[in-house]
This record gives sequence, structure tokens and C-alpha cells, in this order.
Amino acid sequence: MSDQLFYDPSLGRDSKELVFTAEESKHIARVLRKKTGDVVQVTNGDGLLFSATLSVANPDQCLATITRIDKKILPMHWLHIAVAPTKNADRFEWFLEKATEIGVNEISPIICEHSERKTIKKDRCIRILESAMKQSKRAYLPKFNEPGTLKEFLDHEHPGLRFIAHCHEGEKLELKRRVAPDKDITILIGPEGDFSEAEVDLAYEKGFYPVSLGEARLRTETAAVVACATVNLINTR
Repeated sequence: MSDQLFYDPSLGRDSKELVFTAEESKHIARVLRKKTGDVVQVTNGDGLLFSATLSVANPDQCLATITRIDKKILPMHWLHIAVAPTKNADRFEWFLEKATEIGVNEISPIICEHSERKTIKKDRCIRILESAMKQSKRAYLPKFNEPGTLKEFLDHEHPGLRFIAHCHEGEKLELKRRVAPDKDITILIGPEGDFSEAEVDLAYEKGFYPVSLGEARLRTETAAVVACATVNLINTR
């Protein structure tokens, strides 16, 4: 059995064979040294996990026959993190990687009043999510939304529990005391300069409750990762 997961979004339950890309073929044949008859694992990013036997193991092109299909069941909760992109793009990309490894279902980049970065490279972000999914051997690729302003985000419906993590004064309960198992959850994480008071008030109007992620003041990307870890810990069986 392969210890590495590959990704092909075109695969479905009726798929019988698969053709690997030139890059993956080189990796399979030259780096992993796989041979004809060896088994590899592939996901379609939508919960299906395929076991496939290599029929051709050539650096120019690898082919495989699907021998088994498993369906990975999504957790009962849906975790949606809306987070402001960090000034340093590397830090935001680090969050994407770690959130995928820990477990996140949906990510929305939000542009806030104090945001120092207002643009992102969506294609690059999705590639990072794909790589992290394969590395952590998860069968679901997180949904990655187009960037938008916080107001635009709040104008949409967000079912389930809704929280905002900010550094303004006021009463807050720790996130771990607010989270309930098997509930859809949306969490707002602000930029390095935090949400403005007007943004916090708007979030309150939309039904978002203030939460604390601990006593320490966290960087944006750290706060987002802590939020993911907290929710997944509460939902661990």
C-alpha cells in the first residue's frame, strides 16, 4: 500500500482507470520507485478514496486500474474560518497548510478596515490546500472562497454557531466553552491590526458572539489555527 496520497478531482464512483500527470508519473516511477503491480491511493477531494494498481509504471506516464473505492464520511460539524490575509503571505499560506492538516471545511479570506494585505493569489492558495490534503491523507479538499470585504461576508447567511475573536475590551467566553459538538461553526479572525470597533458591532448585529482564544495575544494565523484545533478537539470522538 502506498504511503502517499494523490489527487484527481475528475474521479467518481464509476471510474475504472486513471492516468497520472507527467509530474506525478515522474514522482511515482523515479522518486517512489513504484513498479507495475504496486498499489497507490488517490482521492477526488470530495470524500472518495481510491486504491489503484499500477498497470504502467513509466516516468513519462503512469496508468492504474482502480480496485477499491471507499467513502470517507464527513464529520457531523462544518467548520468555516473567515480570516484576514496576513501582510506576510507566507504566514497566511502556513495557516492554510496547518488548517487543512488539523481539519477545516471552508475558508473565506476577508478584507477588513485594518487589513494590510487586500489581495491574494487564489490559485496558489488552492495548490497549497491540495498539497496539505495529500500530505495529511485527508479525502476532502477544503472549500476556498473568493476574497471579499467583511461586510460582504456578513451579508450572507451563516448557519450554526457564529463567533468573532477580537482584542477589544468586553466580556468573552473561551471558545472551548462556546463550542458544541456536531454543530456548524463560523469563526471570524481579524487582521494584524484587529477588527475596528464598527466591524465588531456589525458582527454582533449579525449574530456573532465574542470569544477568547486564551490570555496571550496571538498573531492572525496563529489565532486561526488555534480556532481550528479547538473546534476539532471538541468534536473528537
